[in-house]
Parts: sequence; C-alpha cells; structure tokens
Amino acid sequence: MCASASGTHRMAYWEWGDPNNDQVLMCVHGLTRTGRDFDQLAQRLSKRYRVVAPDIVGRGRSDWLIDPAAYAIPQYVADMLVLIARLKPARLDWVGTSMGGLIALGLQGAQAMSALLRPARPGPGLPSAPLQLPLGRVVLNDVGPALDMTGLQRISQYVGQSVLFDTFEQAVDYVRSVSASFGEHSSEEWTDISRHVFVEHEGKWRRHYDLRLSQAFAQQADVDLEAAQALLWGAYEGLPDKVLIVRGQESDLLTPDVVQEMLQRNPNSQLVTIPKVGHAPMLRNAEQIDHIDYFLAG
Repeated sequence: MCASASGTHRMAYWEWGDPNNDQVLMCVHGLTRTGRDFDQLAQRLSKRYRVVAPDIVGRGRSDWLIDPAAYAIPQYVADMLVLIARLKPARLDWVGTSMGGLIALGLQGAQAMSALLRPARPGPGLPSAPLQLPLGRVVLNDVGPALDMTGLQRISQYVGQSVLFDTFEQAVDYVRSVSASFGEHSSEEWTDISRHVFVEHEGKWRRHYDLRLSQAFAQQADVDLEAAQALLWGAYEGLPDKVLIVRGQESDLLTPDVVQEMLQRNPNSQLVTIPKVGHAPMLRNAEQIDHIDYFLAG
C-alpha cells in the first residue's frame, strides 16, 4: 500500500528466491511494461538474490492513480521507498530498464538531497540521520541522465493509443510491430513478451496499463529539461558502487555521445553493447543475462 496526494494505491510486485534472503535485486521495468519482463533474469539470479520486480503503479496488477499527473518519477520513487522498507534489504542491487533506471537515479538523488537539506533535530541530542539506502551495483539498461528526443517522440506516438483486439494473437502482432526495436525473437518469445502487457476485458484484448500515462508523458516536455538533466547527472555521478551501462547498438534513446559522457563522469561505470537491438534489450536470452550475472557477481 502506497500513497499519493490523491489517496492510497496498491503496488503489486513479483518475487523469486528465498524471501529471507537480505541480498535483494530490484528489477524495474520500462514505461509501458511490467515486472514480468524479468522472468528469465530472475530465474537465473534467484539462487543468489531475493529478486523483486514491481509492477510500477498504473501498470500490470498495480492500481491506477486517481490523478494521472502523478505518473512521474517522484511518485515512483516514493512508492519504491515503501517497498524497500518492506523488504529490509542489507544490500540492494538494481536492474532498471529505461524508466526503471531513471527511478534508480531518482532514489539516489533523493538520498543525496536528504543528506544535504535535512536539518538537525531541534533540542538536545544528535542530529537526525539522513536517508540511508543500501544501494549497491546498478545496471542501467539503455537509459542515462540525458535522453534523445527522437526516441522519446517515437514512444509518445503509441503510448496513449487505445487499441482493442478480438484475439490475443492480434495483440501479439501489434506488440511485435511497435516493439521491433527489442530485437529478434521467435514467435513463442513474442507471445511471452506480450502476455503481461495485454489483458482480456469484456471479450476484447486491451493494454494492461492506464492509457492516461500518455498525459503525464506529454507534460514532461514542459519541464525545464536542462535543470532535470543536471539533477540526473548529479545522481548518476553519486551512485555509490559500480555501474553497468547496457546499450542497444541501434538505440534511438541512449546515444553514443551520452554513453561516452557517462563513462567519463563516473569512473566506476562500464559499458556493454548489445548488437542488433535498439531500445531496449529485453535481457531474456542467455547471452544478455550473462552480462548482468557476471557484473553483479563482481
């Protein structure tokens, strides 16, 4: 149970592995996806971690927000703090695809601002402690502090489209057409990729997320982009442990220039490029999961 300015909402999450394991791997999906994107990755890593993958509010089995304007990183960060408090990890590693990576940067930024701005507790005694997250290694999957407008415009064209299909097979064909940048997949894999982002309702198959996400997405264009990027760069540079940047070779969201700047501005970062993939690698096949596994294992 989480809260927004308009009331409370439920956030669903999926988990694998020993629920008593305090070594937690948080896997957070992209804008219109769900936590089930990480099924294959979680099955591999659940021997070492308690793997947790939320359906960010407005998606999958989580509630929709009363006010669609709240579909933004600050709300997602607040929700994740509630989940982290519930899990009580001793160590928290993170895999974030696209939006999921921005949420990680938002968490880091929140912690930095807390340490900077929190006043001393009035009266006798020690100052109140700043927010402390046990954030460890972070995987940023095709995302960074600066995003290319070409990719953002492409995503904006379909995120709010109201589409209904008579059969699930038609929905799969649609996902395959708008998500070609995910790379090559078999028919069975496209079926699995589509399974949790379309849901049957009154005999029709519709998107498994709140279409009002597009309203908040469009409003982001009115934000002071330079100021927002400055905050994200500061959070990225302040990540406390090693960072793996995963980039789809054909990505239209994370450009090579931004990647080079990321490598220069955080000496603990390293890069893996996934060939024949755009935005974003799905981290489903063994080769892509190997990169994540080896990085997190040190």
